[in-house]
Amino acid sequence: MKNEVTRRNLFKRGGLLGAGVVLSQAAKASSIITPQQGEGPFYPRVDQIDKDADLTKVEGRRKSAKGEVVLVHGTVKATDGSAISGAFIDIWQACESGKYNHEQDPNTAPLDPDFQYWARLKSDNRGEFSFKTIIPGAYPASNVWIRPPHIHFRVDAFNRGRLTTQMYFKGNELNDTDRILVDTEQRFGKEARDSLVVDFSSEKNDQGIPIGRFEITLGQTPNAE
Repeated sequence: MKNEVTRRNLFKRGGLLGAGVVLSQAAKASSIITPQQGEGPFYPRVDQIDKDADLTKVEGRRKSAKGEVVLVHGTVKATDGSAISGAFIDIWQACESGKYNHEQDPNTAPLDPDFQYWARLKSDNRGEFSFKTIIPGAYPASNVWIRPPHIHFRVDAFNRGRLTTQMYFKGNELNDTDRILVDTEQRFGKEARDSLVVDFSSEKNDQGIPIGRFEITLGQTPNAE
């Protein structure tokens, strides 16, 4: 329990954002509004005590989650580039096997008891947020469609806007055939589609953990059609 408390205090002091890493330069004004994507059927229905920013650990368990660990840093901002502080951010995803911790998930892959699956965050006074997780597994959405690894986001900035979307991992070959990403490109354009795909190959922290940056710009996405 002492180690668990230390871990949580580290998050509170900004340890997750730290570890020898300097965040990228301040967010700039963006014409690319983050496109809306569906919530999907596996948003958590059963509450859990542990919803902090480290999904690789579960309170009360000693082991870490299976899978490749990554850090996601991001900023919630308006279209003029100004930071949106105090936005509530739900994130949820599958574990390494591609299984969600949800009673309606038909996937027969095993759950990981050491993975947290769900976190609730809040953007700071610079609009920034950060969390530690693993790259989720791909899983079958149908007999002919395999969903690529992705993380679900639901952002509520109240009078500044609301958004439900998904983040993807650059370089995964399943991205090119994913029906949701293809639909996003057809409706909103390639730049909007690419804004959801995050590169984890160019930066690491002092522990060698890959870092990706997911910028969220709230606004009404114009339809490209």
